[in-house]
Amino acid sequence: MRPLAVIGNVNVDLIVGPVAPWPKAGTETVVDHDELRVGGQAGNTGLAWQALGVDFAIAANVGDDQFGRWLREAFGPRAEKWTISPEGTTLSVGMTHPDGERTFLTTRGHLPRLGLGDVLSVLDGSALSGGYALLSGSFLTEDLTREYDALFDWADSHDISVALDTGWPIDGWTEANCAATRAWLSRCALALFNEVETVTLAGLPSPEEAAREIRSSMKPGATFVVKRGPRGAIAIGPNSALVEAAAPDVRVVDTIGAGDVFNAAFLAAFAEGQKLSACLAAATQIASRAISTLPRNYGGPMQFEGSMHERA
Repeated sequence: MRPLAVIGNVNVDLIVGPVAPWPKAGTETVVDHDELRVGGQAGNTGLAWQALGVDFAIAANVGDDQFGRWLREAFGPRAEKWTISPEGTTLSVGMTHPDGERTFLTTRGHLPRLGLGDVLSVLDGSALSGGYALLSGSFLTEDLTREYDALFDWADSHDISVALDTGWPIDGWTEANCAATRAWLSRCALALFNEVETVTLAGLPSPEEAAREIRSSMKPGATFVVKRGPRGAIAIGPNSALVEAAAPDVRVVDTIGAGDVFNAAFLAAFAEGQKLSACLAAATQIASRAISTLPRNYGGPMQFEGSMHERA
């Protein structure tokens, strides 16, 4: 397997729900489920890789409090070099709803202070050479985002292919956010966006057309993946052919972090040299298992038939 790393937002998630309708001001609502867990896009991806038996590196920072210590403990030696920023740890309260949707309330906390120096103090460029680095939480890590060009230069200098999942911008897909994302994608070999993000960024109603349009501005031979929730996923690979995977029909318990689990499984299969169709199938299957189990279950270590297969 080629080496893997994830860079970006690790924070605390407090999940409560289901809640419907939105509570009125001044009232109290009792819910059936609560869970305090490691969260953030990078955190969710790292947790999935751990459960899937995948070796990886993770570059993040934490706040200077008990939550920060707890997050570092969750990743053990992989978090030894994480920077402890002089802020409280970012906390995200996620309220689930009966229809499977969710609402987040997030504090700023430590995430904006993650910088390039913090990332490079954790990652070994030589060890990651020939591998993939997933860049996530772009609109939450303000200091690092300002230094993305230098980060891409560093990755290129070590032959590290960058995958991107920005997450949804706090202020929406403004013209400035779209322009910035397109500039980042021009330096990327892989993109993993959900359907709403894809069609919004491209300004096209068809996910396939939007994926093709965005991919055309990425690195030669790039792959663009569209995560479609219960409708599975599609991808446009290096040969420009459309590849699709259906999602199994499951009873949803908690969709928070589903896209990040998908990213983890997809990249693990991709780094193993699996065909694009197999990567999509593995990602949809594992993400579906994760969102339909409580406590969350990823299915154990990933296994493939054979060690290396030609990519589609």
